Amino acid sequence: MSDLRFPETFVWGAATAAYQIEGAAREDGRGPSIWDTFSRTPGKVFAGHTGDVACDHYHRYADDVALMAELGLRAYRFSVAWPRVQPDGTGPVNPRGLDFYDRLTDALLAHGIDPIVTLYHWDLPQSLGDRGGWTTRETAEHFAAYATAVHGRLGDRVDVWTTLNEPWCSAFLGYGNGVHAPGEQDPGAAFAAVHHLLLAHGLAARALRAAGARTVSITLNPCEVQPADPDSAADAAAVRLVDGLQNRIFLDPLTGAGYPADVREHLARLVEPTFIRDGDEKLIAAPLDLLGINYYAPTYVAGRPDGAGGGGSYPGTDGAVHFLPPAGPVTDMGWQVEPAGLTRLLVRLAAEHPGLPLMITENGAAFPEGVTDADRIGYLDGHLRAAHEAIRQGVDLRGYLVWSLLDNFEWSEGYRKRFGIVHVDYTTQRRTPKDSARWYQGVIARNGL
Repeated sequence: MSDLRFPETFVWGAATAAYQIEGAAREDGRGPSIWDTFSRTPGKVFAGHTGDVACDHYHRYADDVALMAELGLRAYRFSVAWPRVQPDGTGPVNPRGLDFYDRLTDALLAHGIDPIVTLYHWDLPQSLGDRGGWTTRETAEHFAAYATAVHGRLGDRVDVWTTLNEPWCSAFLGYGNGVHAPGEQDPGAAFAAVHHLLLAHGLAARALRAAGARTVSITLNPCEVQPADPDSAADAAAVRLVDGLQNRIFLDPLTGAGYPADVREHLARLVEPTFIRDGDEKLIAAPLDLLGINYYAPTYVAGRPDGAGGGGSYPGTDGAVHFLPPAGPVTDMGWQVEPAGLTRLLVRLAAEHPGLPLMITENGAAFPEGVTDADRIGYLDGHLRAAHEAIRQGVDLRGYLVWSLLDNFEWSEGYRKRFGIVHVDYTTQRRTPKDSARWYQGVIARNGL
């Protein structure tokens, strides 16, 4: 293959999330989150694992930042733990919680690494969860106040502000099929959560911009949905339905088009959408400076009357949509490896939302434990080539953040799935760069493949 070079301004980095790496779950005034509760609920997380210690990043952040600098990272996307900043989700700010992110931000900048802040990566304060969580409007309103508080401390040094990470997961995995916190299984709650998450974004985006934030973004996990048979009308209808529930239900209102008519019709068959108020869609459509894209695998569907639906993660698809099992190589998560899906997705997003810059804010793969990880290198190489092809086709793609810097707590999978380019021994907390980390270091140094 010929050498490929990325634009000179292309941003190379890595991403993590607070609950997955920080640990220190009961230190310096941090309150409990819904994930603290969920991980302690029998049968919810593999082997009863919790994020109590995780990678102990809270205490080891200085060494972790030095490792980032050694690898040549130009940016680091981390999330702020809401219960560390506001233990109850509302009211006075806990200064010790913000002190940690102060120290982390300063350490990053001292090493020439740009901080990218995500304000919500799923660790909702439990006190808000007790009052209905994302099914209630008040959570969206409290989120805007929390965003303002964090910006008040870090806004003089952080340029890029991401409101939410993957609201699809928060809504449909947390309230639809219950495999994520808070573990509910209620289609009505799932759709209410979608709306209030989007409303939270809109309110927070406006608050951030009013406070002087330079770049306001949100990160979605849009899925590249394909038909089993391109010539089948039933399969095309299945694609349309799943695409609506995965992609357009978020993208359309965020970019000013409001909820799609077909999605509204589908929603109305399942729940009375009284949670959507006049003016909400205008609030949601706060101007975006950047759209974050988390991509891992495509989805193939067929329209069949006896189909196996999404098990609550796609409410209303049971009996109508068959989700095909992965074909060809898969990761340790059982996810299909298909880099071309990333190219197709990026080209589609650029065409449908012209003028909106994109960034790959997560891409990576879990593979079995080990420092030698040729499969991961192959996965990353293929997806970077797919990203480069999208740029060649005219997509305004600003950067790539590998998921993840460190092996970590992989939500309901606990510690048995390893996404990191750096191996973590959870007993000793020793960090060992994998072959993929050294490979990525070379990619960054060359600005290409």
